[in-house]
Amino acid sequence: MRSFTYERVTDPDAACVAMAAHPDSKFISGGTNLIDLMRLEIERPPHLIDVSRLPLTAIEEFPDGHLRIGASARNADVAAHPVVRSRYPVLAEALLAGASGQIRNKASVGGNLLQRTRCHYFYDTAANCNKRQPGAGCAALHGAHRNHAILGASEACIATHPSDMAVALAALGATVTVLGPRGTTRELSIGELYRPPGTTPHIETNLATGELITAVTVPPPPPGGQRYRKVRDRASYEFALVSVAVVLATTDGTITESRVAFGGVASMPWRSTEAEAALSGQPANWQTYQAAADRAIEGSQAQEENGFKIELARNTLRRTLAEVAATIERRAR
Repeated sequence: MRSFTYERVTDPDAACVAMAAHPDSKFISGGTNLIDLMRLEIERPPHLIDVSRLPLTAIEEFPDGHLRIGASARNADVAAHPVVRSRYPVLAEALLAGASGQIRNKASVGGNLLQRTRCHYFYDTAANCNKRQPGAGCAALHGAHRNHAILGASEACIATHPSDMAVALAALGATVTVLGPRGTTRELSIGELYRPPGTTPHIETNLATGELITAVTVPPPPPGGQRYRKVRDRASYEFALVSVAVVLATTDGTITESRVAFGGVASMPWRSTEAEAALSGQPANWQTYQAAADRAIEGSQAQEENGFKIELARNTLRRTLAEVAATIERRAR
């Protein structure tokens, strides 16, 4: 057991100041990922700053149609919220596809976004891992990598991001509000929050030292349909091999707006602007979905054991697009 100190804060500004005073500290809220990492001595923070009591649990709908979700809101509460279920079903579906009911009752929105990869080499302190020890190498490149990335990876890291919620938020065009130690705030899109691995896979986000995620803001959804589909090895309590979030709007059988994001295929939620471009203004039919699926995985790079993910990603996107379009058509009758 490694010793560490602990403090509880009740004010967001105080949390940022405390982090600035102890740069090696970690924020802890639900702790569903951090505690495991500390037990395995992957994370060794000398000081913990408990932000679970911060007044950041509200889920608020604004007159302009935006939805603001506090970073301390529990995943289960967000999934069950009537506005989320009615207007953002893709988010509710993603949250309910993640972990177990017990973990969703404890895990926070901010912590969900910042959870770390479940790559088994990252969790094995005897294995080489650039995320855990920069410059050590990536054991997954020549090891067991069936669950690893096919998009946006590098020679330094092929791990995937585990969050289901982040994939749905990427498709919804959500932003995160970040508070700094000097009281300044800034907004980051989901894509801007994360960093691709490049040569520094241990630096996973664009958050500066002392910054705290305080909220997630989701814009009004376009009229149409939404769906989150997760493909995994077992039906529950399992991370995605491939997942896809689709937000689609059509008029008279023509796609007028589309948003597509993948999970399980990259080190971050993977927004596919290529697929969206292939869908824009096209008829809602199987040929269009096929073209979008082909565009979505252009540039993918598979390893020996995970090449199946390329076709799996294609099929998952095609099927999900078809289901969402069919739902829109039924509602219009």
